[in-house]
Amino acid sequence: MQYRVEELAAATGVTVDTIRFYQGKGLIPTPNRQGRHAIYGTAHLARVQQIRSLLAEGFSLAQIGRVPPPGGGIESAPTSPAEPGHPEADSDALLGALAEQRSSQRVFSRAELAAHAGVPEDVITAAQAAGLLEPTQRDGVAHYSVVDLEMLQNGLSILGAGLPLSEFLPLASEHDRNMRAVAERGIDLFDDHVRKQAADGDAPEVVADAFRELLPRLTRLVALHFQRTVVRQAMERLRAKGEGPALERALAAVEASPLESSWLEGGARR
Repeated sequence: MQYRVEELAAATGVTVDTIRFYQGKGLIPTPNRQGRHAIYGTAHLARVQQIRSLLAEGFSLAQIGRVPPPGGGIESAPTSPAEPGHPEADSDALLGALAEQRSSQRVFSRAELAAHAGVPEDVITAAQAAGLLEPTQRDGVAHYSVVDLEMLQNGLSILGAGLPLSEFLPLASEHDRNMRAVAERGIDLFDDHVRKQAADGDAPEVVADAFRELLPRLTRLVALHFQRTVVRQAMERLRAKGEGPALERALAAVEASPLESSWLEGGARR
């Protein structure tokens, strides 16, 4: 059976823009052409349905792009499902691995987080009040992610350098308030210039994928800017006082090196 793009969209319950978005991402093959019209086939229909199903299960478009289409693609010759290397078997194996990877993303209770960080639970409460930790609620119980654990461990390392907790936590709270205000304005920009550009607002997977792509870039932009600002202001203060040539060299080396943070790369692993 053959479909024009409007017919394929109607048959799969998505918009025409969504079909074109998938095609632009390389998730579905380029259609055949008949004159000015793009013509899609049953394999395109099956692939779009597969994408929709996997999105509903919580997989990202980046993950779905690694999953072979049903039957192995538009031009694939059929092989036995039991045969090693069969596209459907490969697809099932990959989906299983992705599901395992997703389910392995650890969450912690408050007591577990305190135990892993080696601190009393009162410290968790104080760090949460300062905005350093932000748990999710499941059935009324707070759960913390690996990002919360890394945030807490980094905070403790900073305190270990000699900063007093009584002054560090108010500074963290002030940063949290300012960051939230900037984040609200950034979300407004995304809402006005990205979300509202989606066709009639009825292509949520398009918006979600755009958000997934923008978030790690935005996060890294903010982190790099903050690092650069701290380094430069510290260097200016050292120069003004005429002190600390060794520390100034260290700061210069920090500024020249790439920012490293495990949860910034490719977005937070949440």
